[in-house]
Amino acid sequence: MEPNDLRYHEEHEWIRVQGKQATLGISNFAQDALGDIVFIDLPKPGTAVTVGQQIGEVESTKTTSSIYTPVSGTIATINGDLKDHPEAVNADPYGKGWMTVIELSDPAQVDKLMTAAQYETFLASQKK
Repeated sequence: MEPNDLRYHEEHEWIRVQGKQATLGISNFAQDALGDIVFIDLPKPGTAVTVGQQIGEVESTKTTSSIYTPVSGTIATINGDLKDHPEAVNADPYGKGWMTVIELSDPAQVDKLMTAAQYETFLASQKK
């Protein structure tokens, strides 16, 4: 069951909105599919980002996967702990495994993202 307080993107990123900021990470499904995460490349704070833009990469023992932003804005901060502890994404993708905080330029974009129930339906449809 995915956390209900988050919104989800079809590329398996999630965001948690607090005021005009959105914390971003990858879903439990994504971290599980990737396997053991060994390196995460994140954008620098102050970087302007646009919906759908690749903003980083996650490297695992299996593959490398892009991180996309589901919202537009400016990178406010990144989770610096992931540099030395990328495995936090595997252990706690919705908590200590968060990746960036984005200052939203258009908060209405959040409404276009999937709710937890919609994301679970989306995941089920992908397994067919």
